[in-house]
Amino acid sequence: MKTMLSTAVGGPETLELADVAVPDPGQGELRIAIKAAGVNFPDTLMIRDLYQMKPPRPFAPGGEVAGLVDAVGDGVSGFAIGDRVLALTGHGGFAEFVCADAAKATKIPDAMPYDEAACFVFTYGTSYHALKDRGYLKPGETLFILGASGGVGAAAIELGKAMGARVIAGVSSDDKAAFCRQIGADETIVYPYDMDRDAQKALSNRLKELCGPAGLDVAYDAVGGDYAEPVIRAMGWDGRYLVVGFPAGIPRIPLNLTLLKSCQIVGVFWGASVMRDPKGHAQNVEELFEMYGAGKIRPQITARYPLDKAGDALEAMASRKVTGKVVVTFD
Repeated sequence: MKTMLSTAVGGPETLELADVAVPDPGQGELRIAIKAAGVNFPDTLMIRDLYQMKPPRPFAPGGEVAGLVDAVGDGVSGFAIGDRVLALTGHGGFAEFVCADAAKATKIPDAMPYDEAACFVFTYGTSYHALKDRGYLKPGETLFILGASGGVGAAAIELGKAMGARVIAGVSSDDKAAFCRQIGADETIVYPYDMDRDAQKALSNRLKELCGPAGLDVAYDAVGGDYAEPVIRAMGWDGRYLVVGFPAGIPRIPLNLTLLKSCQIVGVFWGASVMRDPKGHAQNVEELFEMYGAGKIRPQITARYPLDKAGDALEAMASRKVTGKVVVTFD
């Protein structure tokens, strides 16, 4: 089978297309003939050894796939050859076949295309866990999303609207702002790519204008860096600031702000929550499928790449130029 391998620490240019043997499923595993693989920001970190999990090399990036069950390992029940599934694999998804833990696989509706299934659980799972389980977002509250045009950000826009919130989308360009309005954002704020002190003040002041005296109820930060402090300065009493990711760097927050506003800084580690609370994750996935079936959410796929161009897909993701979702597709 063909696979795109990380053989050395480095960026997307270090990936190598290779032919390897088709794997056999082990105890409790499914072998999946992959039809599409989602591209997520952790993939760009994993190949640089900057992610929490560091698979032994050589390995294929790609932690989210969709396809057909091709073989069933011992001890697996509830799945059969030919089932249409999505699965969280951690890595290994940029390949024609992958063996996945059956417990991390889910059957998909017949009407769901493989490319949408391949970029469904990671982004919507992360954002729904953040907003529902960590942010306690309620109807009528105001939600601000940093990096709102990316995969998890776009999912947060759709979910925020589905949960009855007023959604403000923060992005770095007018084109990204237009994309966010198209998928449901009520307001947009365009901030500069480089956030100096004047830009920080401008962002905080604009949020305060849009939120009024009550301030911001929930902030979803998938960016980090110098964008964090001005958002916390706009938080309202008992606001919840959700820490999702750090592509702009790890921020330094003056903690006196949390005291003055009685607001919370809340970590969101979706991957660990899936392992610690599988029943809660299963319930969230069921609710996400219900929202998908009702037309309230749908993956916003803006680019598709063949396997031999998977490095280009990762480069686009790492550059923070992506809107919506990117997928690797297989004929």
